[in-house]
Amino acid sequence: MESENELGDYLRARRAAVTPADVGLPDDAPRRVPGLRRDEVALLAGVSTDYYIRLEQGRERHPSEQMLRAIAAALRLDGAATTHLFRLGRSVFGTAAAVTTVAPELLRLMDGMREVPAFVVGAAQDVLAANAMATELYSGFARYDNLLRMIFLDPFACEFYADWDRAARIAVGNLRASSSQFPRDERIERVVGELSVRSPAFTGLWARYEVRPRTHEDKHFRHPQVGEIRLHFEALAVTSAPGQHLSVYSAEPGSASADALALLGPLSEREAASPERTPATRECQA
Repeated sequence: MESENELGDYLRARRAAVTPADVGLPDDAPRRVPGLRRDEVALLAGVSTDYYIRLEQGRERHPSEQMLRAIAAALRLDGAATTHLFRLGRSVFGTAAAVTTVAPELLRLMDGMREVPAFVVGAAQDVLAANAMATELYSGFARYDNLLRMIFLDPFACEFYADWDRAARIAVGNLRASSSQFPRDERIERVVGELSVRSPAFTGLWARYEVRPRTHEDKHFRHPQVGEIRLHFEALAVTSAPGQHLSVYSAEPGSASADALALLGPLSEREAASPERTPATRECQA
């Protein structure tokens, strides 16, 4: 659950992530906390220190667009982080609710992708649907239900992700982006609440307030049957269903990963049912 002063929490977290050297300020005095001081942010943004303090403390609730842009520049926020700042500072929230039902047409499209893993995720990173290849790719997990829970609560994630730290950071940044787009979404809050209780690693990353929507990236997995596999990931927004993304993996043609991906096909066609597995309670170490 978020606090009643989300804007202040966000500003403090982002201020702590910026060093004086990042913004061309001298760092010749001991600092009690990492990052910039409040007066330094105020100086860079061209506002009074008192005003900025009131903003962080939640005593100033209606900053102007010009003020928010100045603070975003002072904190070196990128486009996604700036958009999140505006949503918090001006309550410019979308009215559309996240959709959790996958359209039959999208299911048919995804199932027709027989040579690549494809799956649909919702705003809370729940796996809403997956084709056979995607199910086989993630077959080592006890439950293929929510990407955040899988990364932080299933011990297999430590083996599956060649760089678990990177995967964890990206996943949390993506969830932050979803929470910005769908503030007060009940399902997102439940996922955050569960992980905050059960995973110190998640709690630490969530407190950084890094907003990083995941649109594409390169992945490095260790699959229990086909071994190491490097895939490219694309997340395609489903415009007819707010919050949903069709995630598709592909391999470089002619590569060893393409050969490994081809081996997943026969594996995914097996119909042998595996026994139900108990969800894990241990987590990877950040």
